[in-house]
Amino acid sequence: MTPQMRTKERGNAVIEFALVSWVLLILLIGSAALGLSLARSITCNQVCRAAGSMYVRGVDFSTNGAKDELVRLAGPLGMTRTGGNGVVILSKVTWISAAACTAAGLSPCNANKHVIMERLTIGNASLRSSAIGTPNASLIQPNGAVTNYMQDASAVANFPFLQLNTNEFAYVAESYFPSPGFDFAGWYTGTGTYSRYIF
Repeated sequence: MTPQMRTKERGNAVIEFALVSWVLLILLIGSAALGLSLARSITCNQVCRAAGSMYVRGVDFSTNGAKDELVRLAGPLGMTRTGGNGVVILSKVTWISAAACTAAGLSPCNANKHVIMERLTIGNASLRSSAIGTPNASLIQPNGAVTNYMQDASAVANFPFLQLNTNEFAYVAESYFPSPGFDFAGWYTGTGTYSRYIF
């Protein structure tokens, strides 16, 4: 093989590498983005599961100490007690039977419906609302109790997951953490990770 032919082959190799390197670079960036998204999803699930587990065991998330524990768990995601880059929504749901409405002498009444008895929000409430519904803010007390849940239509829960009976309760934990790093302006926005656990 002459020196001239070897030079031409080297030139071809450089061109081939340049063409293939773009594909490899895109795959590398995609793998890194997927890994970061997976890590964010795992953390979101862990925070949600821990919040629900503590909530069902009676931890009072209206206190700053309990809120600080959730903030600590969500540390890498940047949530604070009343803001930041994430939100955890806790709800206590029960069933109101027609007999309970009759016994209480209430009219109107949320008869034969699931209702939200308690609602606590930790973090940035403007990021996402609950998938099971949101009672009017005027009904929610500082300790999370929802007043007038038997009559106010806004307290009715979108709860197709379980059929509760009278005096049974379900504790729902929801979490949402946005992923602004994965948004593409004008094309794909509002990315984030949502998780829900029912106890």
